[in-house]
Amino acid sequence: MAAVIRALRGVSDTLRLAIPKIGAGWMFALLTSNFNRISIHELGIAAVVITIMIGMHHFLSPFQVIMGRIADRFPILGYRRTPYFFIGSMLAAMVFVFLPRVALMMSQGDTLGFVFGFGLLFLFGIGIATTGDTHHALIAEVTNSEKRGAVVAVVWTFTIISAIAAAIVIRANISETFIFAEMERIYSFTPFIVFIAALPILGVEKRRTNEELRQIAASSMTASVSPLNALGVAFKLIKTNSQVRAFFLFVIFSIIGIFLQDAILEVFGGEVFGMSIKETSSFNTMWGGGVLIGMIIMGILSSTTSIKKKTIGIVGGLGTAFGLGILSIAAFTGQRELMTPALVIMGLFTGFYNVGALSLMMDMTVEGSTGLYMGIWGMAQAFGVGLSTILSGALKSGLIETGLMSPALGYSTIFGLELVLMVLGAAMLRNVSIVEFRSLSTKDLSLAMENSAAT
Repeated sequence: MAAVIRALRGVSDTLRLAIPKIGAGWMFALLTSNFNRISIHELGIAAVVITIMIGMHHFLSPFQVIMGRIADRFPILGYRRTPYFFIGSMLAAMVFVFLPRVALMMSQGDTLGFVFGFGLLFLFGIGIATTGDTHHALIAEVTNSEKRGAVVAVVWTFTIISAIAAAIVIRANISETFIFAEMERIYSFTPFIVFIAALPILGVEKRRTNEELRQIAASSMTASVSPLNALGVAFKLIKTNSQVRAFFLFVIFSIIGIFLQDAILEVFGGEVFGMSIKETSSFNTMWGGGVLIGMIIMGILSSTTSIKKKTIGIVGGLGTAFGLGILSIAAFTGQRELMTPALVIMGLFTGFYNVGALSLMMDMTVEGSTGLYMGIWGMAQAFGVGLSTILSGALKSGLIETGLMSPALGYSTIFGLELVLMVLGAAMLRNVSIVEFRSLSTKDLSLAMENSAAT
């Protein structure tokens, strides 16, 4: 009976960690599968401007390291993660209330529209950086290594489900032709969705007494590191610790490889195959469905077998590269029928990658400095997504909008570049060892703190 109760409690805690991701999935679905398409294709704003705007918030990812250190050192009412998660979530969600009006201003050439647009995405970046670090740190602190793969799979399954649901809701509430009022109405729901989704996380984190907090601080190797110096420590670790550097580069390469197509995929469908907004909105559903299936399969396998997380990540990366190869062929040959298998295969193996890579991130931390290390890995993720978003718009504008290449050849080139990056990422992961990381961390972390203090 006691075992059943423990199992049920574990399921309950996992779901409470996962449900808040619904809000993140909703926001990113709006931003990367609706806002980008409407702004570029319907409103006629230059692709490079929109992709820079969407990608800009990722370059605020160093704030994750600072935020992780603030959360480590300055609990609110005895909680180090939950309050910061809510603050970041609501800041990010409120941006969407104003985003449609700003897009319309930009399409009319209003300078203030561009200023407001970049300002809104700046605030969005701070909010996402805050929630990303605190949520990952919370998962790392309340789960053990054996069950972490399954928990990560469930958490990200909810992210994907919400993205698929968002695409379905958007598709059901828009016309064949663009109507601004429809966009405004859909975006206005965001704060309510994000807040309601975040509520289950309340109570997952154990409230710490002042004595417990003092003991945690005393045991932390980074206890003396201030939030403002945390970035210096992080960059010293990347420079001096070969394992930190290898994993950091793996995350950046593979994330760019996965997401380089994200901001332009719907535009590609419209330009190369003449598909409508409703039709291209199905891309996210097909890709997301594949990710969902992949994460469920690998979540079960990782919790019931001894398969290594690094192996999962490598297989996921190479499989995603295979799907990108099919997508590149579809673009070059104009074979629309290849789109579905390409997106499903990409999604399936990206699901494998998510379980392996995210579980590794949470294993590659040091007790008492979880927020700092999760901030480093979160920074790598965000840099990767940000670079992919900006690079996608720059490549589209430079290769296709200038007439240098035809749309078919240009998109095929972009998808082919993603394939190469995924293979490079898998090669980097082969050099990563959790055992070696932990053996190096004590020495390198101490050295990084000393050097940071000296500067």
